[in-house]
Parts: sequence; structure tokens; C-alpha cells
Amino acid sequence: MKRMAATTLKGNSVDLKGRELKVGDDAPDFKLQDNSLAEVTLASSTGKTRIIATIPSLDTPVCHAETKRFNDEAKKLPNAEVLVVSMDLPFGAKRWCGAEGVETAKTLSAHRCTEFGYDYGVLIAGGPLDRCFSRAIFVVNAAGKLTYVEYVKEIADHPNYEAALVSAKG
Repeated sequence: MKRMAATTLKGNSVDLKGRELKVGDDAPDFKLQDNSLAEVTLASSTGKTRIIATIPSLDTPVCHAETKRFNDEAKKLPNAEVLVVSMDLPFGAKRWCGAEGVETAKTLSAHRCTEFGYDYGVLIAGGPLDRCFSRAIFVVNAAGKLTYVEYVKEIADHPNYEAALVSAKG
């Protein structure tokens, strides 16, 4: 399934696979790996508000800054969890988090399958970022409903941090 919303990388069209989620939808469950290779699902944080940020890779400037920003903001959100999801391997994410002092935001890897990217509508098909994720933000309330969805139109741009944080604070 091809998404209808236009997404670009440095002005060039990017093909995304999967369905486009909307506010009010149930957040799709997932099975991802954390930095210790443990399985993490959406249900792992039931009862909390979740900010799910999808990024192409921690090793790019915007993804780096975004993850650091959400890590800092997560410290101010009492009943929330920040999950940063990419295709980066858990080993690389663990190294990056250690080097950058990222301890509050959880970096999760979808390297074992593309199902997460398809379910959230962020899977890039073709081009230089084939099988990576587009930049997007999803805020999921404690009941598992999406309260904020942003598919960043230009992958190299930052998301709307303020809008996502306002939604996460309820």
C-alpha cells in the first residue's frame, strides 16, 4: 500500500509504504529490540503516554538533535515514555546513546523486520534510504489511541516538537 501524502528528502520525492495513521486511530502494536536486545512492544509501556519518534538513523545530524531533544524533554514528562525507532542496529544505538548521554529516551531497532514501518506508514521504499524510516512523530495516550500524528514532509527537517509535547502532556 502506497501512502498518499508527499514526503521528500532534500526536495526529491520519497515513496513510503504502509497506511497513514490519523489522530484517533489505535496505535499498532509492535515487536522491536532495545539496546540490550530485549523485545519491546507497545504493551510494554501500557498506562503511560508514549512519544514514538521514527527517524532514518541516529548517525545523521537532524536525527541526532531530535533524539537528544526528546531525551531532555522526557525528563520533564512524569508519566510518559519516549521511544525513538530506526533501523539502526541495537549495538550501534547503544554506542551512540552512551557517547551522547541519552538515558531517558529509549532507542529501539526495527532491523529484524519492516512490519513496524509498514504499520506506521513510515517505511521508505527505494532510493538512498531504502528500508529506513521517514521522520514522523506519534503520541499515544495511556489507552493506546493516537492523540498526535506528524509525518514530517521533508525528512531532513525537524518535527514540530512543541505540538508533540503539548499532546503528550494532555
